[in-house]
Parts: sequence; C-alpha cells; structure tokens
Amino acid sequence: MFSIYKNKTFNSPQTISETFMELLRKTEEKWQKAWENARIFEADPDSNKRKFFVTFPYPYMNGPLHVGHAFTASRIDAYARFKRMQGYNVLFPWAWHWTGQPLAGASERVAKGDEEFIRVLREVDGVPEEELKKFVDPIYMATYYTNESRTAAKKAGFSIDWRREFNTIMPTFQKFVEWQYESLREKRYVTIGTHPVVWCPKCQSPTGDHDRQEGEGVTPEQYTLIKFKLDEETYLPAATFRPETIYGVTNIWIHPDATYVEAKVDDEKWIISEKAAEKLKEQGRTVETKRKLKGRELIGKTFESPVTKEKLPILPGWFVDPAQATGVVYSVPAHAPYDWLALKDLQEKPEVLRGFNIDPETVKNVKPISMIKVEGFGEYPAIEVVEQLGVKDQHDPKAEEATKLLYKKEFHSGVLKENCMEYSGKMVREVKETLIEEFRKRGIADFMYDLTQPVICRCLTPCIVKVLQDQWFLTYSNPEWKKKAKEALSRMEIYPETATQWFLAVIDWLREWACARRTGFGTPLPWGPGWVIETLSDSTIYMAFYTINKHIRRCNLKPEMLTKDMFDYVFYGKGDIEEIASESKINVEVLEEMRKEFLYWYPVDLRVSAKELVPNHLTFFIFHHVALFPPEHWPKAIGVNGMLMIEGKQMHKSKGNFVTMKNAVEEYGADATRCALLLSAEGMDDPDWRSENVRDVRNKLESFYNSAKKIIENARDEENERLERWLMSTLQRRVAEVTENLEQMKTRTALEIAFFEIWNDFRWYIRRKGKIRANVLGEALKIWVRLLAPFAPHMCEEIWSMLGEEGFISFASWPKPNEKLMDVRVEESENFIKSVMEDTQNIIRATKTTPSKIYYYTSAPWKWKLYLKTLEKAAAEKLETGTLIRELLKEPELREHAKEVVNMVQKVAEETVKMPEAKRKTQLNIGTVDEYEILENTKSFLSEEFKAEIHVFGEDDPERYDPKQRAKLAKPYRPAIFIE
Repeated sequence: MFSIYKNKTFNSPQTISETFMELLRKTEEKWQKAWENARIFEADPDSNKRKFFVTFPYPYMNGPLHVGHAFTASRIDAYARFKRMQGYNVLFPWAWHWTGQPLAGASERVAKGDEEFIRVLREVDGVPEEELKKFVDPIYMATYYTNESRTAAKKAGFSIDWRREFNTIMPTFQKFVEWQYESLREKRYVTIGTHPVVWCPKCQSPTGDHDRQEGEGVTPEQYTLIKFKLDEETYLPAATFRPETIYGVTNIWIHPDATYVEAKVDDEKWIISEKAAEKLKEQGRTVETKRKLKGRELIGKTFESPVTKEKLPILPGWFVDPAQATGVVYSVPAHAPYDWLALKDLQEKPEVLRGFNIDPETVKNVKPISMIKVEGFGEYPAIEVVEQLGVKDQHDPKAEEATKLLYKKEFHSGVLKENCMEYSGKMVREVKETLIEEFRKRGIADFMYDLTQPVICRCLTPCIVKVLQDQWFLTYSNPEWKKKAKEALSRMEIYPETATQWFLAVIDWLREWACARRTGFGTPLPWGPGWVIETLSDSTIYMAFYTINKHIRRCNLKPEMLTKDMFDYVFYGKGDIEEIASESKINVEVLEEMRKEFLYWYPVDLRVSAKELVPNHLTFFIFHHVALFPPEHWPKAIGVNGMLMIEGKQMHKSKGNFVTMKNAVEEYGADATRCALLLSAEGMDDPDWRSENVRDVRNKLESFYNSAKKIIENARDEENERLERWLMSTLQRRVAEVTENLEQMKTRTALEIAFFEIWNDFRWYIRRKGKIRANVLGEALKIWVRLLAPFAPHMCEEIWSMLGEEGFISFASWPKPNEKLMDVRVEESENFIKSVMEDTQNIIRATKTTPSKIYYYTSAPWKWKLYLKTLEKAAAEKLETGTLIRELLKEPELREHAKEVVNMVQKVAEETVKMPEAKRKTQLNIGTVDEYEILENTKSFLSEEFKAEIHVFGEDDPERYDPKQRAKLAKPYRPAIFIE
C-alpha cells in the first residue's frame, strides 16, 4: 500500500504535532457544523440543474460502521462532491438495514450470556457496560448502533441528505416493500414452487447470504450419484461433479473410522454416511435406516462398475469427509490429483493397511486409467500436474491448486477417449449433461444436493440443504427476466469495466431464490402469514423510496395511507390522482410533489459497493429494476471495489482485527482517514488499512496545510515569467488528469495526482524560483485546493476560507483545463532541465566526485534533424531502420556525418519505439528545442543545486572546452556532460 510514496520528493514530519491534531478536530467540527447549519447537502429538484443520484448499500446495524464501510462510502462521497462542484444537483441519501437474522442473532447471543461475543462488543465495538445489558432487546441494539453510526458518518464528513433517512422495519418502508412484492407477484416474478435452499434447522427458515455468520455466497450444488453395486441388492452411491470420469474409476474410497448406514432410500438399499442419510430426509427422499456400520467393515470388499462391469476394490481414505455428500468417493487417479496422491501414499506405505481385510498387492496392482485426452498433457494428466507443481502429498495445499487447474482444462478442452464407449471422441463440456441424463435413464445415476463449504446461520446453527415445497421464490431463472437484466447491464457503465463479465456470469447462473423466511425482522409477505421477506430481497429498489421519504416524513404520512394505488401513481403515473388522494387521504399537492420528486431523481446514476455483493445484492438490484421500472428508470452505473483488509489480514471482529469508523476518525481525523482509504486501492483490488500509512497521510496533510499557509502569507505580484507559465500550464494538465480519473471512479489515481503530483509541481516551482513570493502560487493554490476538495473536504474548506474566497468550496466550480494557459514548449523545457539534473546526479553518484565545474554540450542541428525524422516515421508507420538511414543520407547535411548517422539511428529508433505515444506527439509538435538557451538561462539555478560552476557549449562550438571529447556523445534531450 502506498508504494507510490517512495518516489515522492516532499518531506513530512515523522510524528504529528498535538497542536495540529487539535486544529484538525476544530476545523472538522467547524465545517461540519457550518454544512449542517447551511443545509447545503439537502438536495431538492431543480429544473435548472442536471441531477446526479448516488447511493451506498445501507449497512446492517448489528454492529458499528467500520473502515470497510468508510472505504466504500469515501469513494462515493468523493464522487458526489466532485459532481456537485461540476454543477450537478447531487443527492446522496443514507438508510439503515435492520432486516433479517443478523440483528436477532446478535441480540440472542447477548441474551444467552455468550461471554466471548459480549467481550467483543465491549472491547472492539466500545459498547459501554450499561448499554450492553439492554442489548437483549434487538430493537434497542439496532437503535444504539444506528445512533452511533449516524454520528460516525457525519464526523467522516459524508455529504448526506439526512431528511431521507429510514430503517428497514419502519412501517412506512414496509408498505413500500409490500407494494414491491405485490407488483412482482402480479408480473409472475415471484412464484410458489419446490426448490433446494440453504436451510437453518433451528430457525426453520431459508438462510440468505446476509443472514449467515459464515459461508456467504455458498449455494446448494447438485451432485450426481453414481450407483456402484456392492452386491445384487446394495448400492454404494458415490457423489461427483464429474460423472464422465466414471470410465477411469479404479477403486472407491471409504473413511474407515466414519459411521455409515445401510438404509432403504426410496425403493433401493444404499450404504451412505450417517450424515448423508439425515440430509436426504430433508430433500424429499424417504430414508429408512436399517443398521449402522463403521467404514472399515467395507474396506477390502469389491464393487462392480456400472459401465464396465469390472470388479474393483474399496480402499481406506482418511481424507474422505463423511459430512460431504454421501461420504462415498470413487477414485480416478489418472485425472484427479487427490486420488493419485492418496493411492500413491497407500502404495508407498503398505503398513497403513494392517488391520484391514485387504492384501497390499491388491493396492499395488491398482493402475491409473487414462480416459480424457487434454492438450498439453500425456496419458496421466493428474500425475503430470502433481509433478509440475511439486505437490508433496494429499495434505499439501498445492494439491487443491493442481485439482482446479486440471479440472478446468479438462472440462473446457478435454476429449473423451475410446474407452468411454459411446461418448468416445466427444468434448467433455458438450457431453456432460447428456451423459447425466442417460445415466439416470439407465438407473446407474441419481442425485442429491449439498453445500460445498460450511454455512453457519447467525443463530450459530450449521445449515443444510432442504428441498422446500410450497415456498415463495424469485424466479431469477426466467429467461426473459435474464434477457432484460443483460440489456440493462449493456446500457450501464460498470467501474471497473472488468466487473462486467462477472455480472454476466451471475445473471446466467442465478436460479430460484427463496425470498422469505420464518424468523428475524422484516416486512411480512403480504399474502403469506408467518413469512417475512428476507434480507437480500427487500434491498433491491429502495433507492426509489429515498426520493419520496422526505415527503412522507415532512407530512407525517401514516403507513395505512401508503396504498398500492398511491405507489402506482408515484412511480408509474397510473390512476386518477383525485381518487387516489381521496382513498389514501394524502393531499393532491403532496402526491404531485412525490411524483415530481421521483421523476426528477430517477434513475440511480451511480451505486457503489464491495465486490462480495456482485453475486447477490448488486445483481438483484439490476433484476428488480428491470422487472418493475421502464428502461428510462433503469440504473445507469455501478461501481465495484475490493474488500478491506486490516494490517494485511482479513477483517475479523472476533479476532480483534477490526477498526470502527468512529475510532479511525477520532484517532486520525476525517480527512486523513478518507485519504488513506482512498489511496489504498481502486478497481476491485483489496485495500489494506495500515495504521502506519494512515499516520503518514495525516503528517502529509499537516505539511500541505502549512505549505498552503506560507503561500497565502507570502504571495506577491510578479510579472508572468516562464516559470509562472510552466506552473499554470502543468496545472491545466493535472486538472484534466484528475477529472478524467474521477469520471472513471479511479479515486486512488485521481487523489495521487491531486495530492502528490501537484505538490511536486509546486515544490519544483519554489525550488526553481528560490522563494515563495509569486502571486501565481496563490492563484495556483485556488486550483489545487479545489481538486483536493472531494477527498479532504474539511481542510480544503479551511484553506478556501483563508484564501478569502466566499461560500463553501463544496459548491465552488470544479476547475476546467484552460487551453490558453497551456504551453507545451515551456513544460517540455522544464522536463528537459529535470532530466539533465538527473543525469548529472547519476554521474556524480557513479564517480563519487564533488564537482567544482560542470560542462554541458548540446546537440548539433543535424542530430535534431535525424531525431525528429525518426520520431515522425515512428508515429506514422512501422520503423525500418535501413530504409530510414537511406532516406536520411539523401540530405547533404546528414551525408557529411554518414558514419555517425548509421550509429545514431539504431539507438534513437530503439528509444522511440519505447516512448509513450503522447510524448512522441508532443516532441514532434515542438520540433527543435534550443537546449543551449535553456541551459544558459538556468545556469545560476544549476550552479546553486550542484554547488559548482556551470558551462554550456554547443556540440559544434569550435571554442568549447572538451578535454575528454564528450561533446560528440550529445543527443537531442540528452546533452553530453563532463565534470571536473
């Protein structure tokens, strides 16, 4: 994190002064109070202004806001402030998520006296003892955290319109959710059916992602069960995701110490793990356990392959998880790294077979069977990939990497071999579904559902898969709904663009989603007594509620007044307004205002959240909008960011690796917290909160503040010299760069330029000038502080005020590049000086000398002609040095230096090819640079910098002092240097 700092040329104090910290707090409190008193972030419809509506997913209130929330919210707030300064009418509202199991589960743990959990609330969340006792009431708990979090959001300086605030169990909001679900049901996007869901046995409810303590994103997976015959009437159903590999089976693995059962499953006799039997009972299967047995009873027996009829052995596999699927695993060592490693272990350590009814020779005779041809591998891909990755044994973490790599390659490019019978010659990915269907018809395959990773409910109960009957589902599998979601996505801006493919994949694989549960808080399902709408299903279009909640609160509208017809009018314009007013008892004027407000603000212009919400909330957000609103009201953009780490580790409250937003702001200040977070990552990279880096940012903000003060105090009128032109020209380019990056939600890059790069520009100007006196610095500071305002708003408000500017910087106009102030030639001349100084310093370091005299030799005119011609050719076409040399030697001036031309063209061509296109164009536009004049005019500066006499000569100057014949080494933009 912050590796960019290494090359920054400014210094800052190692520790922050207490005085500055006090100033920081006072400044932040001063401007937060000023913003609140002036109500500047309360946004109302304004027909004379373009609108911009930004939103942040409302946070769960089973705990305080943390720096992960602060990261995402700071990105949104920086963008909102940027747009506001661009002249947009910006709405940034906020609300609180109380729905679901998280809150109820947390409160229940307090009520049960969970000491470890209570310790975390006390020590990490900072909840006072007298408040903790009241947390047995979940509503009190939510209220406490909401009040604390509201204060934290205000202290962070987020530019929120608090008039629109609500929580998700407010009766008025619940009426909105009822309208949403009645509308979805009318459109047949909510239906009753039978589908597998993640289920909490204790809560007796489906457990959505945000109702989980562990296992977010895990969904029920369907395993194919290959039915291997143990005897004439008994099957060993082995679970797999790769049924095509049955043609390579060599043995079955059974955990010798696990408990299995002989059970009648529907009409068949199966041997499966005890846990598998319990799971199948929840999946609509009739399961009758006949007897229990230990896995070792099966070791050494043989079974029959259903496709080859060959008899194969059952071997001990201690790696088999009896809690996963059936607890029976078939082995394909040629194509499954874990199977090969387990078989190899048994063959190399036959002593582990003692006590089992199996001959070690039987194990030694088990040979891998190759049945998939895959490019890049030979007969036994599993063996090869294990050797390539250096996997030691089945316990090596690299075994999982090997498995994923090979499975992916075989699925996408694998071809089944001749021993795969009727499927020979077919691609694995093309035949898989057909093969499963055929195997089921032949009675050699079945299926079951399970979870590939543990899922723990918020009540701390392990979850299972249950096939629910008569359950209400959102039909995300509906092809037409998917098509509309993809259409909306194609119209949207996704930041970063690379997240688009992820959204498309999620839209494709989403299936029926249980939208209601039995426990926790939430909106009652309008037509389903005892059911409440689950936590991820009531948070998809609430942005529309933001647009009208201001009026609901102002007019004190009661829940019973918010009828379905009222919402239909506000959001669709349907119905007779007079009749709706009479029915709802809401004034016509209020209804008209609500309709006007919705039409003004919708659609949502930007929604930003962490990448963990792409597989659920953010994609549901798209689905529900296309289901309920016309295309003109579909969302316009989504920003996706990474998941915050703390000191390089995953944030985990119970392990103490957790920082609240409140504590961060109190310790470091709002602007330092915001800037440190924004500098830590962009795109979908994971940011890392490191206290050392936050302190460093805070120190740099102190240096910036002190520098700004000096500039303001020392500004004087001076004539517009070349350095002044350079500073203002450079700033125009910085303005364009910051603007472009902010528009693309590249908040880190934008801040790096706005803070560090411009600071370096100022420092270079002052260094070249030798003083802080020029009035131009004051004008430049007005530009700089506006570019920083979205990121560090409190400090920038203070400096704006110190500059004597009226009004809030939050509403000052965003700088625009002024082409009249751009001077590419003068910018390039300063770049040239920096380059010369760098070359000089490198020579001094390499030779370890203290110079008394430094001689610079600038290029002869013929070299400039060669250089520019090479640039021109590189810009227009592929550079052929031979052709270029022949063309150059047609010039009489260059023919005189034929040998030098040949040597120089090759070097210049190599440099030109590597040169950024923008730089190439700039140098072409400028043409020949009078390096001699630039260096002559800079002699006093260079002399002061290097504490040496400076002498400048042209390469072809007959009077030059050149004892070492260095002048001939001069190239355009790279004068030759001699040091005495």
